[in-house]
Amino acid sequence: MTETKQGGSAKMWGGRFSEGTAASVEAFSASIHYDARLYKYDIAGSKAHAAMLADHGILTREELVAITDGLSAIEKEIEQGIFTFRRELEDIHMNIEKSLVERIGPAGAKLHSARSRNDQVTLDFKMYLRDQCDSLIDLLDAICRVFVMLARKYLGHVMPGYTHMQRAQPVQIAHHLLAYYEMFSRDRERMVDCRKRLNLSPLGCAAMAGTGLPIDREQVARALGFDGVTANSMDTSGDRDYAIEFTSDCTMIQLHLSRLSEELVLWSTQEFNFVNISDKFCTGSSIMPQKKNPDIPELIRGKSGRVVGSLMTLITLVKGLPLTYNRDLQEDKEPVFDTVDTVSASLAIMAELLENLRFNTGRMAEATQTGCMTATDLADYLVLKNVPFREAHSIVGRAVAYCLEKGCELPDLTQAELAGFSPVIGKDVYEVLSVEGSVNSRISIGGTALQRVQEAVSAAETRLGIA
Repeated sequence: MTETKQGGSAKMWGGRFSEGTAASVEAFSASIHYDARLYKYDIAGSKAHAAMLADHGILTREELVAITDGLSAIEKEIEQGIFTFRRELEDIHMNIEKSLVERIGPAGAKLHSARSRNDQVTLDFKMYLRDQCDSLIDLLDAICRVFVMLARKYLGHVMPGYTHMQRAQPVQIAHHLLAYYEMFSRDRERMVDCRKRLNLSPLGCAAMAGTGLPIDREQVARALGFDGVTANSMDTSGDRDYAIEFTSDCTMIQLHLSRLSEELVLWSTQEFNFVNISDKFCTGSSIMPQKKNPDIPELIRGKSGRVVGSLMTLITLVKGLPLTYNRDLQEDKEPVFDTVDTVSASLAIMAELLENLRFNTGRMAEATQTGCMTATDLADYLVLKNVPFREAHSIVGRAVAYCLEKGCELPDLTQAELAGFSPVIGKDVYEVLSVEGSVNSRISIGGTALQRVQEAVSAAETRLGIA
């Protein structure tokens, strides 16, 4: 492809145009200011494409060497920060191709044979996202390791579990931590699955109908580490499912981080006083000297709006597009790039914060002693005495109301008082009314009993390779 100067158009695609592009259009439509980050994928894809073209007689060996060396020189200049990106060339693809042609002449103009910017940009984007999947998988493994290490450290310590933000039942701190381990483990699985689906090479589909030139798509796919090639050229040209899926998976990660952040904000208040966030991750007030603000959890919670917004942008972008490629799709990269930057930074700093987090175990254990938190255990006790659960629920409800009126807790009632609500209540009831008894009675798989949590910690340590 050669530059066309006749008729006023100097674009590499300008052969049929009689007028040059308006400066306002160039400014409005350029993407080089953000898609420049795809340069190494564009160059790697071009090198693999050139090698395949040479193998099939479309390029000579001399042209292949010139193209490969030229692309390597461009890559080095970009990495050194001395390459000049030109807005009038629109995007990273045209900037690299134009520079290549200027360096090596006509051989550079042959590189674009059997491909279009449509399949080229999809190739670059998929290779970029493949690397981001790998990076996020590593970050997810890292934060999972922190949760498991904390769970091991605080094994046996108790805290209130909540529903509706009301104290519900006593649980182990480790059990609560492992809930987040499960969330981020699912996030990891989603990212692994996303990587599998996007790892099919689009190159060779050209603009939207394939190419009549003798090429080998599988050769290029193998050279670039893809598992295979896409099956339909029209679908490939207009497909952005992989970007939406990736951003959706990232949104789940950020939502989990936001939920965790909310708990850290609450737990670090004087009202809860469950955790102490290291001073390294907090700031003070410009007017109130006593303040210690949990800025990092608050920022992570706030940044979830950016990631959710990016997902909505992508969904809205494609919802009305006909097949195949439309210029609207240029708008896919900025929300994805912002999502990558936001989620990666949030995961990394949250893992660091957690490594320095201290739980106030005494305060958390104290919080389990109020609120009649073993009421469900009393109901279960009655069920084991052959009392129907609904009847047992009503009996315990009356006992709780009695405690509220008296200003005490269920374990404070005498056996005679408890028997007044049901004659089947014996002296053995106090075994289930204690916090320790309540926690260790939850022996169902996935429960908070010490035995089950120990098993869960060990299983997680094995998966993560923690000695």
